[in-house]
Amino acid sequence: MNQMLQFVKQLSGRFNSNADASLSDPRQMAYIRNLQREMKKKDVLNTPFDQLRVVVFDIETTGFYPYKGDRILSIGAIKMQGDQLLEDETFYSAVFSDEGPSEEIEALTGITKEQLIHAPPIQEVLKNFYQYVQSDILVAHHSSHEKQFMKHASWMALKTDFQHRILDTSFLTKVVEPDLNFKTLDEYCDYYKICNLQRHHALQDAIATAKLWSEGIRRVKELGYSHLNEVYAHIATLK
Repeated sequence: MNQMLQFVKQLSGRFNSNADASLSDPRQMAYIRNLQREMKKKDVLNTPFDQLRVVVFDIETTGFYPYKGDRILSIGAIKMQGDQLLEDETFYSAVFSDEGPSEEIEALTGITKEQLIHAPPIQEVLKNFYQYVQSDILVAHHSSHEKQFMKHASWMALKTDFQHRILDTSFLTKVVEPDLNFKTLDEYCDYYKICNLQRHHALQDAIATAKLWSEGIRRVKELGYSHLNEVYAHIATLK
């Protein structure tokens, strides 16, 4: 029991002390509950691709395992409609921590302890991110990484389930380029000649991922698909 209490304390210590105030804010919780209701009502699967609004996002983290203490360092995102990037509608924030990243992660991401100390707490970052996203569908590259961190952070920081649908870029690339066996964002960017201005920066990776999603949207439309449901139906026949 003592070990369990210590584990919970370690996890909760990852968040800023403003957590209690955030969790007790009825306006914030009402907003999140209303947002969840909107997502359930929205029929994104049958929305024509030209009208489909998505938020392409990326996170930088200290590692791969949020349930073992790894945490989100930054979140970056850009909005899209159809295959068009809405370049004036971006989101970026580092996340507060009084601990700096490891030397390896700092070298990889460029994120420093000073940046984290002056960043807003995870509660505020998540609240602002959800207000930015609204009820739009999310897109990420290797989305399982983003999904597990967002689920963990949403519950630990806001005590609410993460309910946004996240599509992986492979959802389209496996249809338009079924013979490609690429894994990394770098490989796809090289293949499609996508310029990534700063690899492992959450916003720049999100923009590069959005350009990859844009390629996928254009190509599935050329193949005759009108909306996500048709793509789902095709993928189901491949299994």
